Amino acid sequence: MNMRFSLALPREALSIPVIRRVVGDALRGLGVSDDCVDDVLVATSEACTNVVQHARATGKYEVTGQVDGGFCMMKIMDWGRGGPRPAPADRGPLSESGRGIAIMRALVDDLDIDSSPDRGTIVHLRKRLTWRDGALVRRLDRSLMHNAG
Repeated sequence: MNMRFSLALPREALSIPVIRRVVGDALRGLGVSDDCVDDVLVATSEACTNVVQHARATGKYEVTGQVDGGFCMMKIMDWGRGGPRPAPADRGPLSESGRGIAIMRALVDDLDIDSSPDRGTIVHLRKRLTWRDGALVRRLDRSLMHNAG
C-alpha cells in the first residue's frame, strides 16, 4: 500500500495541531499501532516547531508524508536562511528547549537534516511502522494474496 499527502501551511504555531491531526488520522486509518503513531507525531511536531521558531522566513512551510513498504517517511521543508547550525548550548537537564533533534533521533529510525543558505532546511524522518491487529493494510494484503493465488 502506498499513501502520499502534502500540506502547505503558514509558519505559525497554530499549524502544528493541524499537521498532528492530519498525519495521526491518516496513520490510524491505515491501522498503524498507537505507539508508532505517537512516535511519528512527536517527531514531526518537533521538526515543525523548529520551523516555526527558527526558520526566520515569512510565509509558509511544507510537510509531505508517504507510507510505503512498511515505512512512514515525513519531509518538513522551509525556505528560511538555512546553513550550518550552531552547536547547542548546554541548557541543563531541566531545560524545556534545545532537545528537539535528540527527541526526533530517539523516536524514528532515520533522521536527516539538509540545510543550506540558498534552499532553507529539509528534515527527513523515516520510521518503520508497526500495525494493530486487523489493520486495513493487513486485510488488503491478505485479500490481494487470496485473489492472486
